[in-house]
Formats: sequence, C-alpha cells, structure tokens
Amino acid sequence: MNRRNFIHTGIAAATAVPMARAADQQRPNIILLLTDDQSYRTLGCYGNTQVKTPNLDRLADDGVVFDRAYDTTAICMASRAQVMTGMYEYKTGCNFQRGPLAEEKWASSYPVQLRDAGYHTGFIGKFGFAVKGVDGNSGYHSNEDLPIDSFDEWYGWPGQGDYNTEKNEFVSDYAEKYPHVTRACGAVAQDFIKRSKEQSKPFCLSVSFKASHGPMKPDPFFNDVYADTVWEEPPNFDEAGASLRPPQAKAGRQYRHYKDFKPEHYQETMRKYNQLVYGIDYAVGMIREELERQGIAENTVILFLTDNGYSCGANGMGGKVLPYEEPSRTPMMIYDPRHPVSGTGARVKSVTANIDMAPTVLDLAGLLVPDHMDGKSLLPLLDYPSGRIHDSILLINSFGIAPTHSLAVVIEDYKYIHWPFAEGMDVAEELFMLKSDRFEMNNQVGNPEKQEVLQRMRKIYDDSLSIWEKECVAEYGYPQLGKIYDRNLSWTEKTANMDKRTKAHYLEWQAEFEKSYGSKKRKNSGKQ
Repeated sequence: MNRRNFIHTGIAAATAVPMARAADQQRPNIILLLTDDQSYRTLGCYGNTQVKTPNLDRLADDGVVFDRAYDTTAICMASRAQVMTGMYEYKTGCNFQRGPLAEEKWASSYPVQLRDAGYHTGFIGKFGFAVKGVDGNSGYHSNEDLPIDSFDEWYGWPGQGDYNTEKNEFVSDYAEKYPHVTRACGAVAQDFIKRSKEQSKPFCLSVSFKASHGPMKPDPFFNDVYADTVWEEPPNFDEAGASLRPPQAKAGRQYRHYKDFKPEHYQETMRKYNQLVYGIDYAVGMIREELERQGIAENTVILFLTDNGYSCGANGMGGKVLPYEEPSRTPMMIYDPRHPVSGTGARVKSVTANIDMAPTVLDLAGLLVPDHMDGKSLLPLLDYPSGRIHDSILLINSFGIAPTHSLAVVIEDYKYIHWPFAEGMDVAEELFMLKSDRFEMNNQVGNPEKQEVLQRMRKIYDDSLSIWEKECVAEYGYPQLGKIYDRNLSWTEKTANMDKRTKAHYLEWQAEFEKSYGSKKRKNSGKQ
C-alpha cells in the first residue's frame, strides 16, 4: 500500500494504536458522500453555532474531522473527476471549457478498481462530468456521456439534474413519497444497502447530492427549521472583503453577478441555502439508520466531502472557483467504526484534499494506490491525527474568463495566490497567514517581516508548476496554461507562446467584462 511521504509528529504518533490494515481483515463496505457547493461554515462541527446539522455533527464526533481540507479545483466538474481518480486537474484534463475525462483515466478510478476487485458498486445522484474520448467535448448532459455500465447499480443523472425527483429518470420511482430529490437520494441509498446485504461481497456506494447547488429550492418538508434564524455576516462579507481583492479576482461572473447574496437578499438566501444543507443532513441520517437496521454499521466506512465550497457573499461574491477559503476549502470527515480513534473527537490540522479520496477508498479495500495518483491515502492520519501526508496542496482555477485564472499553493499556516493576467491589470500576488487570518483580510506580500515566507511560498509554487509542466495532459491547452502560470515569464512572452485556442479563450474576457462593467471601468480596473 502507498505510504509515501507520511510524516507523523508529537506524542500521538508514539502512542496511537495503528489500525489493522483492510487486507488483514474482512473488507469493509464503503460509502462516499459528496455534496455540491457546500461551505464548510454550514456545519456545527466546523464552528457554526447557528446551523442545525445533528447527523453530520454526529458523524464528525464518531469519526475524524479534517480541518484543512481543500478542493484542488473549486468547481464541480473538475473536482468530481479528481475525487474519483485522485489526480490534479492538469492530469485529468477534465473541466468546463477544457475536456472530458478520458476513458483510460476513468479505468483507474476507484469505482472501476473496486468493482474489478469484487465489490458491489452503486452510484446515486449527480455524476457531474463526461467520460469519453479525448476528441470529445466536456458536455455531460446525456446518459451516453456517463459511465453507467461501470456500476452494478446506477441511479444517477446527466447534467445538473433537478430538485424535483420525478424529473430525474433513474430515481423517479421515489417521487411520490420523496418529491424533493435530496431525501429521495437517502431513500435510494437505503434500498441499495438492503440489497447489498444479500450479496456475498462488500459494497461501495457513491452518493452525490445535488444540494446545496443553486437554484435555492430547498425541501418544503423542512420549512420550519430556520424560519426565525437571523444569519450573521462574516467579517469579509461584501465590500469589506471585496475592497481587498485584486481586480483579477473581481473580473468574473462570481463577483456581484450572483444577486442572491447581495446584502438585501442575504437573509432569505442563507435560509434557503442552509435548508438545503439540512436536507443533506437528514438524508445522511437515513443512511446511517439503514446501516444500523441491517446490522452492518460496524463494518461500513463513511467518507464525506463536497465538490467545492461556496462564497455566500464573502468578498462580494456568490460563486466558487477562486482559491479563497470559502470556495476552495471543503468540509471533510471519515468515520471508520473499526478504528480505535472513532469517538475520540480527533481532528487533523494538516492540509488534505479531494484528490486524497480515491487513494483512501483503494487503501480501505486493500488495493494498491497507483503511482500516477497525486492524492495520498488518509488512513495514516486516522492512526496519527497530528501527522501530515502533504507538504502543500495546489489550488487551480482555469475556468471562466481569463483574468480570474489563478494558481495557488497552501500549506498548514500560509496560502500564496498568483494572479498572472496583465492585460490592463498588474500581475497580483496574495499571501495569507491562515492560522490567524482565516478570512484572508490581510495580504502579507508587502510585509517586510514576511519576505522570507513569501520567498519560500514562491519556491513551493514554482516547484509545483514544474511538476505540472512535466506531467500535464497534452490536450485542452494545459501545457499553455503552465506557461501562463509561470511567474518568470512576462505577459508578452506568455501571449506570444499561446496556441490559437488558448489565445482565443484569453481574448474572450474583454467582451464579457465590458458588457458587465463598461469600458470606463475596464480602463480603471488595474488600479486598486
């Protein structure tokens, strides 16, 4: 099993009881729960005292919470491909405006490998990306785009799906009792668990909720849950945070285009948004109840995360995509009832990521983690919560109009963001001390006392980009993107080396920007 680069520290490392490996005992059932657009601030176990998430908080209490988990690309298509393959975007080649996941890359995903290893596999919900030849587009809006035959049981849907259960073909039979698709997913999972118990082999179930993605249409069944809640605003809400951001970050649609999170709509939107999350929490409770009823809870491991966070009005933004904490940080937890750490309230403070999910699932099943995966198994952190498996994590945005394209690196205490776009703007850098500045209100790039840290973060960035340039897919402009993110090339050098497709994409921003903000605002956009 892959145990590369695991580092443990402190007393916990010396005294913790190592877990018996999956290969030496009965293979566990595995359930991976993936939500959509869920902020880590929507859970009580992450410190929000206003929300009601009893089932997810119980999952956290029973298992291990990862406090510094990130989605390495904070948008659904790219992130979902990363969860299943354990690879960074530049190796999957999968994202909106880029391409689908190639069939040969899908062949090494955790659902395929576990099925080949004798697991009974199922998928429920929003799949979120296409699997097809490299000459195909990234569209995933028909069943033909999805790897339905890769699973023993399929209850997924193409595209975004619909909150109205009856509009999703493979779960429509549940519409009468569960008209909202979030609870329907919980019911489908219950039935899958019942059938799987009759099998003579373990199961691996992937449940991918549509919630809490927009449109904000929560289940009316829970209308009373937050009827009287007055939602607090974070310190970086709206202009308080937006005024601190470089123009590149504010050039895309996520900035002030999502009117739901404008100050005058904030309370109503947050009620609906958190009500969607409450529906997820309820469905998780349904799943855990069924595991208990079937008598298999003690041999079923549950993993939980989201495909990306959500800004919820922070920095004047309503979307995701960018490498700030709200869009890129994810709630993440693992409950392994067989492990002695269960029920101890363990929390991991070192950086982890969505790319760690596939290696972890493989490790749980007793399978080798392929060397091409960028993620690492999280199981050593169950043994030693004070340890670490990564020195740093890369945060990528290659989606949307060109100015918002960015590359960042995050370590335990710091985050460094590089904004390379310099057409009417100055190249921008941001450095944040996350331990004391989790709302990213104080850019330390100009702080004389932080120049040594800045140089260290730049080196981590440069070294990570060197790996990108060696290992990225040849298709969809990823080699050119590597040059664009290169800190040592001028903007003139970057544009001169762009291929036709990449250059055309980089010129698209002007029309959209001028349409939204006007030429006068564009002219002044480089001034902070």
